[in-house]
Amino acid sequence: MTGILDALARALRDLFSLRVLWVVVWPMLVAALLWLALGVTFWHTFSGWIAQGLDAIGIQAWLAELEPVWIAHGIQALLHLMLFVPLVLLTALVITALFAMPALIRLVAERDYPGLKRENGGGLVGSLWNAAVAVVLFVALWVATLPLWLVGVGVIVPFVAAAYLNQRLFRYDAIAEHASADEMAALFKSDRPGWWGLGLLTGLVQFVPLLNLFGPVLAALAFIHYGLARLERRRSASVG
Repeated sequence: MTGILDALARALRDLFSLRVLWVVVWPMLVAALLWLALGVTFWHTFSGWIAQGLDAIGIQAWLAELEPVWIAHGIQALLHLMLFVPLVLLTALVITALFAMPALIRLVAERDYPGLKRENGGGLVGSLWNAAVAVVLFVALWVATLPLWLVGVGVIVPFVAAAYLNQRLFRYDAIAEHASADEMAALFKSDRPGWWGLGLLTGLVQFVPLLNLFGPVLAALAFIHYGLARLERRRSASVG
């Protein structure tokens, strides 16, 4: 637990440095513009899907009879927004993991782990595959657990899903440049509780308004610090 809290503290320290603030902004901006363009282009399609979902749970008929009409339209617009925000956050997480991590790794490694040798155990193909698996399983987890919402257990699903997504999405890229393939496999196995714990704590930030704007980069920095610290300790122990 100490390692997790130390990684979060170091991530918070780095988050507000000038070199990092741009990395905070551009993945979220790109994700928002992407989904805004898709939303405008396919508005009728998305609206139809939402209407079908509401009809399946018996709400669409209630909205159709609701007076005045502007209230029903307001509720529908709110539902669109509730779908838009998670999609933007998910996309920003993936963009950060795939494209912003190298810059963040350089910043953290040069300052805090300058003597850590790079073994390049991972690569672009592995990063793309890891991100694809993370997103597919994240979506599958949501879909598979939808019935749990009917019995109230579903309230824990977002937190479990966020913990899974963060630890799966960021742990690979956090150490891919510095660890060998064998070291990566060993760290993923031996530090599994730590990866999951960090995934849960960084995932909670995604549910706090305004703070969730910093969520993707905070998670990236925390996983970099945690992963490189574990790798440095592992190598020191093997030498000793």
